[in-house]
Amino acid sequence: MSKFVNYLGYKVLDIDYTEARKFFSQGSVLTISPNSYGLATKNENLNLALKREGLLVLDGVYFALGYSLRKFKTIQKNQGPDIFYQELEIQKKRKGRVFFLGASNETLALIGDRMKLEYPEIEFETLSPPFRDELTDSDNKQIESRIKAFGPDVVFVGMTCPKQEIWVNTNIGSYDGILFLAIGGVFDWFAGTRKELNPIWWKLRLGWLGRIIQRPEILRRNLPNIWIYLKNMFRETK
Repeated sequence: MSKFVNYLGYKVLDIDYTEARKFFSQGSVLTISPNSYGLATKNENLNLALKREGLLVLDGVYFALGYSLRKFKTIQKNQGPDIFYQELEIQKKRKGRVFFLGASNETLALIGDRMKLEYPEIEFETLSPPFRDELTDSDNKQIESRIKAFGPDVVFVGMTCPKQEIWVNTNIGSYDGILFLAIGGVFDWFAGTRKELNPIWWKLRLGWLGRIIQRPEILRRNLPNIWIYLKNMFRETK
């Protein structure tokens, strides 16, 4: 059985993340959703990032809707919160080292408190990069210096889409032997600055609805991108 499926021009992981980690130990792990797909049609840097060598996982089930209608089967779901907690469990067993890159210092302090309490086996470091649309060469050099000085097994990148995906794709060549996971909003949920969705939302595959209830502005912001996805999805299924 193939570990990947090709859909709408992207190579998407079709096995559970923990299973994939048995053969994938460095590089990038990015997620794709209807919103990021639509955005990538207008942003070539994001498009290239989502097509880079690495793992591209399904953030929820809705990106695979057209594939399901055509093939009568779905693509393995590996949502951002799922792969985050799965990776923490992997590093807990290995007594690994993780680096949190993104969010504010206040949010990172809360993440640190929770890590000490729930994952004392894991060594961690945090860094809040400057809040600008595009980091400068000087910013990236400072980030590189901090990451390499710590020597993590995994870097969790939480800069929101598309900044985090583009940053990973642009800068990953400066590193060796590190796994980069772009997981965006998971930082806020883990820190407790935004209430985590009840697991029932994910179980019912309605995480997207829970997010909209929490933050209605997400729908207004993402709707144009989702509409692009739906148009291309229905064109693909004809």
